[in-house]
Amino acid sequence: MLEELVIKDYALIDQLSVDFIKGLTILTGETGAGKSIVVGALSFVLGGKADIGVIRSGCEEASVSAWVHIDPTNIEAFSWLTEREIEWDDSRILIRRNFKSNGRSNSSIQGTIVTRNELADFTSFLFDMHGQHDHQLLLKTESHRKYLDRFAGIEADVQNFSTLFSQLSEQRKLLESMKAEEKGKDERLELLRFSIEEIDSAEIVPGEVEALETEAKKLADHEKLALLIASASSMMFEDEISAVALLRKVKSQLDSAALVDPSLHANAARVSDLFYETEDAADQVRQYRDELRYEPDRLEHVEERLNCLYKLKKKYGPDEVAILQYRESAQKEYNELIKVEESCQSLEKEIVGKERELAIKATSISTRRTVAAKMLGEKITEILLTLGMPKSQFSVNVRQKSDGNGGRMCGAYGIDDIEFMIAPNLGEPQRELSRIVSGGELSRVMLAIKTILARADTVETLVFDEIDTGIGGEVALSVGSHLEGLGTVKQIFCITHLASIAIRADNHLKVEKLISDERTTTKVVVLTDEGRRQEIARMLAGDSAGEAALAHADELLGKYGRQGR
Repeated sequence: MLEELVIKDYALIDQLSVDFIKGLTILTGETGAGKSIVVGALSFVLGGKADIGVIRSGCEEASVSAWVHIDPTNIEAFSWLTEREIEWDDSRILIRRNFKSNGRSNSSIQGTIVTRNELADFTSFLFDMHGQHDHQLLLKTESHRKYLDRFAGIEADVQNFSTLFSQLSEQRKLLESMKAEEKGKDERLELLRFSIEEIDSAEIVPGEVEALETEAKKLADHEKLALLIASASSMMFEDEISAVALLRKVKSQLDSAALVDPSLHANAARVSDLFYETEDAADQVRQYRDELRYEPDRLEHVEERLNCLYKLKKKYGPDEVAILQYRESAQKEYNELIKVEESCQSLEKEIVGKERELAIKATSISTRRTVAAKMLGEKITEILLTLGMPKSQFSVNVRQKSDGNGGRMCGAYGIDDIEFMIAPNLGEPQRELSRIVSGGELSRVMLAIKTILARADTVETLVFDEIDTGIGGEVALSVGSHLEGLGTVKQIFCITHLASIAIRADNHLKVEKLISDERTTTKVVVLTDEGRRQEIARMLAGDSAGEAALAHADELLGKYGRQGR
């Protein structure tokens, strides 16, 4: 409940502090006096949008503060504060908001800085602001769903459904994108698989080509090689004057000479080493000669192997290392493509699961809406009977969405299209609310909806701006009576131009425009009994001092005012 509102340098208000009580608070005043400014200041401190135009001319900053008492049953509000570690004082909190000329706005709750969106989120648990904009919303079917869901108590479920629907939509888009990218993937997988298998089957060894080329040359020139080796072997070891035999004789003579002249020991040693090296080399050449065989089959095998490797080099790289690197790269790409394929399959399964979950939730929400729609229609019809529409019949039409081909369609908020229907007069068929009602009827329908929703939740304060649009006479009396009754369970603020509504006030505030020192200022006065009498007379006849107007005011106040109750 709003206990106090302090406004400074806001629009035409320089300094204003107003205390409020429970029940029905009525704001009246001449046209242009600034009634909507007071409501605008309240909307501002509750997180409404604003611009530098709210700052009083010549000032640097507009500020509004509100002391609010939270009912102990308002669990949502206390939970919000607890989650943000904001403490309260005996269920009372102080909300502040200012707007500077540089365009910056600051908001706080109990001294804790919050964003405008956070402020609006929190105060939505405490206040329900209703103005002409809400009348226009009532003509939009999307608002009908919101009202029904709120009445049914399924707002959280619908929000969860909407989140799931959004996730599913994103996953469908992702799957479609992945499948589009998959075009040609099978061919690429097959090519990679073939390349990997081809390289693996070749069992490539680095340096193998060079070795095989050497072996192929040896096998191709076998006859020439055999002749050269045989000749070399003979000259080194087998001929009568072979290299080994000559070196053996030279070694023997130098060894003997060194015994005579020790200075020859070095040369004798060098020849000795040369002899043994030559003898060892001759043995190896002879062994090579003895083992040398002509293998035409081996030559064919080597040439086939080289042809295989040459093909691989042409396709995959300049040497064996490059070919093996290509194989590893191909394997990596192959694995990634397989993962994409598996991801697609996994995503498809997840989408199917979400579709099933969504269908179950949509059916459950639709069932609860159908039940709540019947109750809401009956309750609004009951209230309209007391608001000067005794023959009206109100209903909430819940029908399943259609895809145009006879099939059922699901949207972001479920499978239902929801629309308010009304037959304002006896014997007329029910039609869409937007096609039937006048401005006055629309105001009363909205008042009925707000009444029902207010009784269904913990919002403590309702603000009605221009609720009397298009009504008068007995209807206005009915609306006033209804607001009075609603004021017994909620704190109600109402701006009105009708005396038949103003007389129901528990707290009557008059908004006045004063001119002082060539500046215009808006003031709010709490009316006493005599002040109320004069204001009601002014509203009735435009004359606060005329005897007829005052007499009429006395009659209304005596019959419907606080003293007449």
